[in-house]
Amino acid sequence: MKSLPLKVILLIATVAAGASPQAWSATHAKSRAQPESLSLAAVNGAGMQPGKATTSRATLLRAQILLDRAHFSTGEIDAASGSNLKKSVAAFQTQNALQPTGTLDAATWQLLNQDTAPVLVEYTLSAADVAGPFIPIPRTMEEKAKLPAMGFTSPLEALSERFHISPKLLTQLNLRKNMAREGETLIVPAVEAAPLPKGATVVVSKKLSTITLLDAGGKILAHFPASVGSEHDPLPLGKWKIQGVAKNPTFHYNPKLFWDADPGDKKAKIPAGPNNPVGVVWIDLSKPHYGIHGTPEPSTIGKTQSHGCIRMTNWDAALLAQAVHPGMPAILEE
Repeated sequence: MKSLPLKVILLIATVAAGASPQAWSATHAKSRAQPESLSLAAVNGAGMQPGKATTSRATLLRAQILLDRAHFSTGEIDAASGSNLKKSVAAFQTQNALQPTGTLDAATWQLLNQDTAPVLVEYTLSAADVAGPFIPIPRTMEEKAKLPAMGFTSPLEALSERFHISPKLLTQLNLRKNMAREGETLIVPAVEAAPLPKGATVVVSKKLSTITLLDAGGKILAHFPASVGSEHDPLPLGKWKIQGVAKNPTFHYNPKLFWDADPGDKKAKIPAGPNNPVGVVWIDLSKPHYGIHGTPEPSTIGKTQSHGCIRMTNWDAALLAQAVHPGMPAILEE
Protein backbone atom coordinates (compact mmCIF):
# COMPACT_ATOMS: atom_id res chain seq x y z
CA MET A 1 0.00 0.00 0.00
CA LYS A 2 1.29 3.45 -0.93
CA SER A 3 2.22 5.56 2.12
CA LEU A 4 0.25 8.74 2.74
CA PRO A 5 1.85 12.18 2.81
CA LEU A 6 2.64 13.47 6.29
CA LYS A 7 0.14 16.35 6.10
CA VAL A 8 -2.65 13.89 5.19
CA ILE A 9 -1.74 11.71 8.17
CA LEU A 10 -1.84 14.77 10.43
CA LEU A 11 -5.19 15.79 8.98
CA ILE A 12 -6.66 12.34 9.69
CA ALA A 13 -5.34 12.42 13.24
CA THR A 14 -6.71 15.92 13.83
CA VAL A 15 -10.18 15.04 12.54
CA ALA A 16 -10.16 11.85 14.65
CA ALA A 17 -9.49 14.03 17.69
CA GLY A 18 -12.67 15.96 16.99
CA ALA A 19 -11.52 18.92 14.92
CA SER A 20 -12.95 19.71 11.50
CA PRO A 21 -10.88 19.64 8.29
CA GLN A 22 -11.67 23.35 7.92
CA ALA A 23 -10.25 24.11 11.36
CA TRP A 24 -7.11 22.12 10.59
CA SER A 25 -6.64 23.94 7.27
CA ALA A 26 -7.00 27.35 8.95
CA THR A 27 -4.48 26.44 11.65
CA HIS A 28 -2.03 24.97 9.15
CA ALA A 29 -2.27 28.05 6.90
CA LYS A 30 -1.73 30.34 9.89
CA SER A 31 1.40 28.45 10.93
CA ARG A 32 2.83 28.77 7.44
CA ALA A 33 2.06 32.51 7.39
CA GLN A 34 3.60 33.12 10.80
CA PRO A 35 6.45 35.66 10.36
CA GLU A 36 9.95 34.83 11.48
CA SER A 37 10.87 36.06 14.93
CA LEU A 38 10.66 39.81 15.29
CA SER A 39 10.77 39.78 19.08
CA LEU A 40 12.33 42.62 21.00
CA ALA A 41 15.41 40.51 21.81
CA ALA A 42 15.78 39.16 18.26
CA VAL A 43 15.69 42.58 16.60
CA ASN A 44 17.83 44.35 19.20
CA GLY A 45 20.48 41.67 18.78
CA ALA A 46 20.24 41.24 15.01
CA GLY A 47 23.46 41.52 13.04
CA MET A 48 25.41 43.10 15.87
CA GLN A 49 28.73 41.61 14.77
CA PRO A 50 30.42 43.45 11.89
CA GLY A 51 30.33 41.37 8.73
CA LYS A 52 27.53 39.15 10.02
CA ALA A 53 24.59 41.18 8.73
CA THR A 54 22.00 39.14 6.86
CA THR A 55 18.83 39.85 4.96
CA SER A 56 16.60 38.48 7.73
CA ARG A 57 13.59 40.64 8.59
CA ALA A 58 15.03 41.19 12.07
CA THR A 59 18.24 42.61 10.57
CA LEU A 60 16.35 44.73 8.03
CA LEU A 61 14.14 46.15 10.78
CA ARG A 62 17.15 46.98 12.95
CA ALA A 63 18.88 48.67 10.00
CA GLN A 64 15.82 50.76 9.12
CA ILE A 65 15.49 52.06 12.68
CA LEU A 66 19.22 52.84 12.97
CA LEU A 67 19.10 54.71 9.66
CA ASP A 68 16.00 56.61 10.76
CA ARG A 69 17.75 57.72 13.95
CA ALA A 70 20.77 58.84 11.91
CA HIS A 71 18.43 61.01 9.75
CA PHE A 72 18.64 58.69 6.73
CA SER A 73 14.99 57.83 6.50
CA THR A 74 13.68 54.78 4.67
CA GLY A 75 10.15 56.17 4.86
CA GLU A 76 7.64 53.85 6.48
CA ILE A 77 9.55 51.21 8.48
CA ASP A 78 8.41 47.82 7.20
CA ALA A 79 11.25 45.30 7.81
CA ALA A 80 11.52 44.78 4.05
CA SER A 81 14.30 45.21 1.52
CA GLY A 82 13.17 47.80 -1.03
CA SER A 83 14.30 50.77 -3.08
CA ASN A 84 13.89 53.27 -0.24
CA LEU A 85 16.20 51.24 2.01
CA LYS A 86 18.81 50.87 -0.73
CA LYS A 87 18.84 54.63 -1.44
CA SER A 88 19.04 55.41 2.27
CA VAL A 89 22.00 53.07 2.73
CA ALA A 90 23.77 54.59 -0.31
CA ALA A 91 23.34 58.11 1.08
CA PHE A 92 24.64 57.00 4.49
CA GLN A 93 27.65 55.42 2.78
CA THR A 94 28.32 58.63 0.83
CA GLN A 95 28.23 60.69 4.02
CA ASN A 96 30.76 58.32 5.58
CA ALA A 97 33.15 58.18 2.60
CA LEU A 98 32.22 54.60 1.66
CA GLN A 99 31.41 53.25 -1.78
CA PRO A 100 27.68 54.01 -2.24
CA THR A 101 26.54 50.52 -3.18
CA GLY A 102 23.29 50.62 -1.26
CA THR A 103 24.19 47.26 0.28
CA LEU A 104 24.47 46.62 4.01
CA ASP A 105 28.08 45.47 3.88
CA ALA A 106 30.38 44.94 6.88
CA ALA A 107 31.82 48.48 6.90
CA THR A 108 28.38 50.08 6.69
CA TRP A 109 26.96 47.81 9.36
CA GLN A 110 29.85 48.57 11.70
CA LEU A 111 29.24 52.33 11.37
CA LEU A 112 25.50 51.97 11.89
CA ASN A 113 26.03 49.91 15.01
CA GLN A 114 28.03 52.64 16.69
CA ASP A 115 24.55 53.55 17.85
CA THR A 116 24.12 50.84 20.49
CA ALA A 117 20.79 51.93 21.98
CA PRO A 118 17.93 49.41 21.64
CA VAL A 119 15.98 49.76 18.39
CA LEU A 120 12.81 48.16 19.79
CA VAL A 121 11.42 49.18 23.17
CA GLU A 122 8.30 48.67 25.25
CA TYR A 123 5.73 51.47 25.29
CA THR A 124 2.62 51.66 27.51
CA LEU A 125 -0.43 53.30 26.00
CA SER A 126 -1.63 56.41 27.81
CA ALA A 127 -5.15 57.79 28.04
CA ALA A 128 -4.21 60.42 25.43
CA ASP A 129 -3.05 57.72 23.01
CA VAL A 130 -6.49 56.11 22.86
CA ALA A 131 -8.72 59.15 23.47
CA GLY A 132 -9.28 60.15 19.86
CA PRO A 133 -11.56 61.32 18.42
CA PHE A 134 -10.97 58.82 15.62
CA ILE A 135 -13.24 59.26 12.63
CA PRO A 136 -13.40 57.84 9.10
CA ILE A 137 -12.14 60.10 6.32
CA PRO A 138 -14.68 60.55 3.49
CA ARG A 139 -13.64 60.25 -0.14
CA THR A 140 -14.72 63.55 -1.69
CA MET A 141 -13.20 66.94 -1.04
CA GLU A 142 -16.67 68.36 -0.43
CA GLU A 143 -17.27 65.88 2.39
CA LYS A 144 -13.78 66.37 3.82
CA ALA A 145 -14.38 70.13 4.00
CA LYS A 146 -17.27 69.50 6.40
CA LEU A 147 -15.08 67.79 9.01
CA PRO A 148 -13.78 69.73 12.04
CA ALA A 149 -10.28 68.25 11.47
CA MET A 150 -8.52 65.67 9.32
CA GLY A 151 -7.39 63.58 12.28
CA PHE A 152 -6.38 59.96 12.61
CA THR A 153 -8.90 57.24 11.86
CA SER A 154 -7.75 54.83 14.59
CA PRO A 155 -5.21 54.38 17.41
CA LEU A 156 -3.29 52.03 15.09
CA GLU A 157 -2.88 54.76 12.48
CA ALA A 158 -1.83 57.32 15.10
CA LEU A 159 0.72 54.98 16.68
CA SER A 160 2.10 53.98 13.30
CA GLU A 161 2.80 57.62 12.44
CA ARG A 162 4.30 58.32 15.85
CA PHE A 163 6.74 55.43 15.55
CA HIS A 164 7.35 55.70 11.76
CA ILE A 165 6.17 52.15 11.12
CA SER A 166 3.72 50.46 8.79
CA PRO A 167 0.43 49.50 10.49
CA LYS A 168 0.88 45.94 9.25
CA LEU A 169 4.29 45.56 10.89
CA LEU A 170 3.19 47.26 14.12
CA THR A 171 0.36 44.75 14.30
CA GLN A 172 2.78 41.85 13.70
CA LEU A 173 5.01 43.07 16.52
CA ASN A 174 2.02 43.15 18.85
CA LEU A 175 -0.14 40.12 18.12
CA ARG A 176 -3.11 39.80 20.47
CA LYS A 177 -2.52 43.30 21.86
CA ASN A 178 -5.34 45.85 22.09
CA MET A 179 -4.07 49.15 20.70
CA ALA A 180 -7.20 50.95 21.83
CA ARG A 181 -6.78 50.09 25.53
CA GLU A 182 -5.08 52.40 28.02
CA GLY A 183 -2.32 50.60 29.89
CA GLU A 184 -1.57 48.09 27.13
CA THR A 185 2.19 47.57 26.67
CA LEU A 186 3.41 47.44 23.07
CA ILE A 187 6.71 46.82 21.31
CA VAL A 188 7.59 49.81 19.11
CA PRO A 189 10.57 51.24 17.21
CA ALA A 190 12.74 53.60 19.24
CA VAL A 191 12.88 56.40 16.67
CA GLU A 192 13.73 59.37 18.88
CA ALA A 193 16.87 60.98 17.48
CA ALA A 194 19.21 63.88 18.05
CA PRO A 195 17.96 67.23 16.69
CA LEU A 196 18.69 67.84 13.02
CA PRO A 197 21.15 70.74 12.50
CA LYS A 198 20.12 73.70 10.39
CA GLY A 199 20.87 73.09 6.74
CA ALA A 200 22.17 75.27 3.91
CA THR A 201 20.62 73.65 0.82
CA VAL A 202 17.82 71.24 -0.04
CA VAL A 203 18.34 69.05 -3.12
CA VAL A 204 15.41 67.17 -4.68
CA SER A 205 16.32 64.41 -7.15
CA LYS A 206 13.76 63.47 -9.79
CA LYS A 207 15.74 60.38 -10.83
CA LEU A 208 16.13 59.00 -7.31
CA SER A 209 12.88 60.32 -5.80
CA THR A 210 14.79 61.64 -2.81
CA ILE A 211 15.39 64.80 -0.79
CA THR A 212 18.83 65.56 0.62
CA LEU A 213 19.65 68.25 3.18
CA LEU A 214 23.19 69.60 2.89
CA ASP A 215 25.30 71.80 5.15
CA ALA A 216 27.30 74.80 3.89
CA GLY A 217 30.20 72.53 2.92
CA GLY A 218 28.02 70.18 0.89
CA LYS A 219 28.00 67.38 3.48
CA ILE A 220 24.82 65.33 3.83
CA LEU A 221 22.92 66.13 7.01
CA ALA A 222 19.77 64.14 6.24
CA HIS A 223 18.24 62.09 3.47
CA PHE A 224 14.60 61.20 2.79
CA PRO A 225 12.52 59.31 0.21
CA ALA A 226 9.98 61.44 -1.64
CA SER A 227 7.37 61.39 -4.40
CA VAL A 228 8.35 64.10 -6.87
CA GLY A 229 5.90 64.67 -9.71
CA SER A 230 4.46 62.78 -12.64
CA GLU A 231 4.01 62.84 -16.40
CA HIS A 232 0.98 65.12 -16.02
CA ASP A 233 2.59 67.30 -13.33
CA PRO A 234 6.37 67.15 -13.82
CA LEU A 235 8.77 68.33 -11.16
CA PRO A 236 9.67 71.99 -11.92
CA LEU A 237 13.40 71.59 -12.35
CA GLY A 238 15.62 74.50 -11.41
CA LYS A 239 16.94 76.50 -8.49
CA TRP A 240 14.18 77.86 -6.26
CA LYS A 241 14.08 79.21 -2.75
CA ILE A 242 12.22 78.23 0.39
CA GLN A 243 9.82 81.01 1.33
CA GLY A 244 8.49 79.76 4.63
CA VAL A 245 6.94 76.93 6.63
CA ALA A 246 3.28 76.43 7.58
CA LYS A 247 2.62 73.85 10.29
CA ASN A 248 -0.72 72.02 10.36
CA PRO A 249 -1.91 73.84 7.24
CA THR A 250 -5.38 73.92 5.80
CA PHE A 251 -5.55 72.84 2.18
CA HIS A 252 -7.23 75.06 -0.38
CA TYR A 253 -8.44 72.63 -3.02
CA ASN A 254 -8.82 74.06 -6.51
CA PRO A 255 -9.94 71.41 -9.03
CA LYS A 256 -8.54 73.48 -11.91
CA LEU A 257 -5.03 72.66 -10.66
CA PHE A 258 -5.60 68.88 -10.75
CA TRP A 259 -5.78 67.03 -14.05
CA ASP A 260 -7.56 64.09 -12.42
CA ALA A 261 -10.15 66.09 -10.44
CA ASP A 262 -13.62 64.58 -10.36
CA PRO A 263 -16.09 66.24 -12.73
CA GLY A 264 -18.25 68.66 -10.81
CA ASP A 265 -15.66 69.27 -8.07
CA LYS A 266 -15.74 72.73 -6.56
CA LYS A 267 -13.20 74.67 -4.57
CA ALA A 268 -12.99 73.48 -0.98
CA LYS A 269 -11.13 74.33 2.21
CA ILE A 270 -9.87 71.12 3.83
CA PRO A 271 -9.18 71.40 7.59
CA ALA A 272 -5.79 70.70 9.15
CA GLY A 273 -4.64 67.33 10.42
CA PRO A 274 -2.39 64.38 9.58
CA ASN A 275 -4.91 63.14 6.98
CA ASN A 276 -5.01 66.52 5.24
CA PRO A 277 -3.88 66.17 1.58
CA VAL A 278 -0.63 68.00 2.42
CA GLY A 279 -0.15 66.40 5.82
CA VAL A 280 1.14 68.21 8.89
CA VAL A 281 3.50 70.72 7.25
CA TRP A 282 3.89 72.77 4.05
CA ILE A 283 7.34 74.09 3.07
CA ASP A 284 6.57 76.79 0.54
CA LEU A 285 8.74 77.18 -2.57
CA SER A 286 9.23 80.30 -4.68
CA LYS A 287 7.63 78.43 -7.60
CA PRO A 288 3.90 79.35 -7.36
CA HIS A 289 1.64 76.50 -6.15
CA TYR A 290 4.60 74.24 -5.35
CA GLY A 291 5.93 73.06 -2.02
CA ILE A 292 7.42 70.22 0.00
CA HIS A 293 4.81 68.68 2.26
CA GLY A 294 3.55 65.67 4.20
CA THR A 295 0.99 63.07 3.17
CA PRO A 296 -1.85 60.98 4.59
CA GLU A 297 -0.44 57.93 2.76
CA PRO A 298 3.11 57.26 4.03
CA SER A 299 3.35 53.82 2.42
CA THR A 300 3.32 55.42 -1.06
CA ILE A 301 6.30 57.72 -0.59
CA GLY A 302 9.11 57.06 -3.04
CA LYS A 303 6.92 54.49 -4.80
CA THR A 304 4.18 56.50 -6.52
CA GLN A 305 3.92 59.81 -8.37
CA SER A 306 2.57 63.12 -7.12
CA HIS A 307 0.72 66.12 -8.53
CA GLY A 308 3.96 68.02 -9.10
CA CYS A 309 4.66 68.93 -5.49
CA ILE A 310 7.17 67.03 -3.38
CA ARG A 311 5.59 64.65 -0.89
CA MET A 312 7.23 63.07 2.18
CA THR A 313 5.98 61.11 5.15
CA ASN A 314 4.52 63.42 7.77
CA TRP A 315 7.35 62.73 10.23
CA ASP A 316 10.07 63.36 7.65
CA ALA A 317 8.41 66.57 6.45
CA ALA A 318 8.13 67.82 10.05
CA LEU A 319 11.81 67.04 10.65
CA LEU A 320 12.94 68.77 7.46
CA ALA A 321 10.80 71.82 8.30
CA GLN A 322 12.83 72.33 11.50
CA ALA A 323 16.09 72.52 9.52
CA VAL A 324 15.13 74.97 6.75
CA HIS A 325 14.72 78.74 6.68
CA PRO A 326 13.34 81.40 4.32
CA GLY A 327 15.74 82.15 1.49
CA MET A 328 17.41 78.72 1.60
CA PRO A 329 18.14 77.35 -1.90
CA ALA A 330 15.99 74.43 -3.01
CA ILE A 331 17.55 72.75 -6.04
CA LEU A 332 15.16 70.53 -8.00
CA GLU A 333 17.32 68.47 -10.32
CA GLU A 334 16.93 65.75 -12.91
